[in-house]
Amino acid sequence: MKIGILSDTHSKVTLASEAIEMLVANGAEFLIHAGDICELETLELLKNSSLRYVGVYGNNDAHLVQFHNEYNLTQEPHYFKLAQTTFKLMHLPFYMTPDTEIVISGHTHEFHSEFSDGTLFLNPGEVCARSKPISECAMLEVTENKLLVTHYTKKVDKKKEKPYKEKTFKYKRKK
Repeated sequence: MKIGILSDTHSKVTLASEAIEMLVANGAEFLIHAGDICELETLELLKNSSLRYVGVYGNNDAHLVQFHNEYNLTQEPHYFKLAQTTFKLMHLPFYMTPDTEIVISGHTHEFHSEFSDGTLFLNPGEVCARSKPISECAMLEVTENKLLVTHYTKKVDKKKEKPYKEKTFKYKRKK
């Protein structure tokens, strides 16, 4: 199963739209937003993607609580199971214990992919291009024997936009 993961979209709805469209075009079957969604329009993009999705509240999302029942928003840490795999989703990287097979966080605006003792710790980086002139997200492919993480990056400038670059990390699952 391919799972598109994004975080820290903040007010950059156009960049969020581009990231979601690219993840869907590359075969995402489920979307995860790791917080700091910030804009109702971004929630609409997730909802209208035609994919199942889940989002977690970030430290800048308190105003979105009024839409809790309309969108699939959760509080952190949020535990769930998908593709016979256990997940823990949060925005703030405070619950980084390896109590699930996949631990997803946001907040730092930095991509991170590390596999340690059977747990994948993944932060897709920032969509908003606030800390650097790069919009980024990730695709996690879960198979029976391995986890594949593809990190997508795209330079954001005033020139013609170029396609996303990608780098893939492969990890052998411990089952």
